[in-house]
Amino acid sequence: MSKRVRTAVFPVAGLGTRFLPATKAMPKEMLTVVDRPLIQYAVDEAREAGIEHFVFVTGRNKGVIEDHFDRQFELETTLEMRGKTAALTELQKDLPSAGRTSFTRQQEPLGLGHAVWCARDIVGDNPFALLLPDMLFKGEPGVLRQMMDAYEETGGNVIAVEEVPHDEVSSYGVIGRGEGPDTGFELTEMVEKPKKEEAPSNLIISGRYILQPEIFSLLAEQTKGAGGEIQLTDAMQTLMHRQHFTGVKYVGQSFDCGSKIGFLKANVVYALERDDIGPDFRKELSKLGLSV
Repeated sequence: MSKRVRTAVFPVAGLGTRFLPATKAMPKEMLTVVDRPLIQYAVDEAREAGIEHFVFVTGRNKGVIEDHFDRQFELETTLEMRGKTAALTELQKDLPSAGRTSFTRQQEPLGLGHAVWCARDIVGDNPFALLLPDMLFKGEPGVLRQMMDAYEETGGNVIAVEEVPHDEVSSYGVIGRGEGPDTGFELTEMVEKPKKEEAPSNLIISGRYILQPEIFSLLAEQTKGAGGEIQLTDAMQTLMHRQHFTGVKYVGQSFDCGSKIGFLKANVVYALERDDIGPDFRKELSKLGLSV
């Protein structure tokens, strides 16, 4: 029987250069889709999947993330005095329980693999989930919950994948698909940014992982790869020769909020689906001559 996945790692040390000047003094993970920060959506997804311990790999100027997941007594007192009980309840609901968050530093921007390695002592000898906050997923149940269901059946390592046009595979990490249904199939290979004619499929790695702790020792020995960074994909390719990998073609919609277009698209979609602002927002878009 596989060990239960109780811990999730969130790499939040990136500089967010694609959103400058907005991210000069504010972490990109705190950019809001409507009225919730990106990192909150990722934590919500993890909590729905049963995660109990939330590990944030941070960098300089990221203290506001730690503050976000802490209580603000002055704010709570003010809301209570003014009778804003709905807002107060929402704030309290979003907080992880005491002792459920950990923060560690990635002092240098050495890549995703290095960021994951920085969480090694906190995660210990246990499987863990890895969520990239730039990627926002809309699904019921959430993508990580879908992956957990597969993990309970197969154990090992699990990666969420999605389909893209064949002309776009050269921009992503692409997997080879073996036998099994969309809810959990054998993953046969991983190729980073292949040429279209050399890609094993049009299924790409999409920012959600369940990994076994053996990945840490591989990352410790990993030499720098593309971009002079320690690449997680390189370590996973090595681990594939030793452990089973399962792919899950998740049900839902993804938004690459690391890009401006993906971020704006997410704001529109999430706003339109809100009962409190959706109808009025639709009217305002209509006034601009936009049909949605």
